[in-house]
Amino acid sequence: MGRSLATIFVAALVAGACAPVMGQSMPEVVASSPSATTTSTAAAAAVTTSTTTTTRAPTTTTTVPPKGRLVVSGAGDTNLDPDYIVAFRSDGYETAFTGLQDVFLTDDLSIVNLECAAASSGRPVKTVFNFNCDVAALPSLREAGVEVANLANNHSGDFGVEALLETRANVEAAGLAPVGVGADRTQAHLPALFDINGWRIAVLGFGGVIPWDSWIATEDHPGMASGDDTDAMVAAVRAADEIADLVFVSIHWGVELDTTPRQDDVERAKAMIDAGADGIFGHHPHRLQALEFYAGKPIAWSLGNFVWPRLSDAGATTAVAQFIVEPDGSISACLIPTFIESDGHPVLQVDYQSLCVWD
Repeated sequence: MGRSLATIFVAALVAGACAPVMGQSMPEVVASSPSATTTSTAAAAAVTTSTTTTTRAPTTTTTVPPKGRLVVSGAGDTNLDPDYIVAFRSDGYETAFTGLQDVFLTDDLSIVNLECAAASSGRPVKTVFNFNCDVAALPSLREAGVEVANLANNHSGDFGVEALLETRANVEAAGLAPVGVGADRTQAHLPALFDINGWRIAVLGFGGVIPWDSWIATEDHPGMASGDDTDAMVAAVRAADEIADLVFVSIHWGVELDTTPRQDDVERAKAMIDAGADGIFGHHPHRLQALEFYAGKPIAWSLGNFVWPRLSDAGATTAVAQFIVEPDGSISACLIPTFIESDGHPVLQVDYQSLCVWD
């Protein structure tokens, strides 16, 4: 099944060209060095000697690092709940990432949608499923190379507000940047910021398809950044665009089992890109959807399941999206064919360095 899927993906879904930078990039350092102060001494009249000190105004020389190629990866729904994926109890959480050819370690920035609470506080709210990831599993994400976890989705609030805020804190303590939720509306809309290869990068998280409006953050109430409020998302993108060179969005939207995006989400995507977003990673439908471009910016409409049970061939068919930014700002993209070969174990179906264009 895996090999035939790879052929299908390569023929039908791969858009653009991938060109990752080998090795995880470290943030660029901006150096400054003030100039020296000059002192001169002059002799005065016959009897009196005075010293006159002239100070040159200090100047600062800032070296702006050149922009290099940047590779940003995104993946879909990631669930580390051992009650839902029982294989983790015997195999360990790190097995979730052993089939990925270190794709998140060889890129520059990796983003996933963490589809669960990760907390010891709270109690289950009334939903069909309540997912609570093991807090001890979170370091496995960082060790696999993931830097950002979107928490704005229809399961991060499964154990209430207290657990939602604890999840944000636990994700951060594990070395990941949480986006999309916060103690209030302002924090929920804040981007995670990174300096990589000469670029200042902002990552935002939004979540639609929520069970209740009370899950949405307000000025005085914790919650998530709405993925249905176009005006609020546009404002957050514009604010991020003012402080960053590049803005990427991770968003939970759409309708379960759909294989194409709904028109309202198409309009939201266009509005965010018009506001300054440079790429969008979508998720929620539990099905892989196409990669398309709007105004030269890539949109992965739905990346499907990722670390998830293998419930069906359609649900197990997924991809890792890579957006590649060239030094001149142009962006290409591709989907790397991936298949969930066993519960919680996605496996890349091709050598992604051969699939994409590697210089």
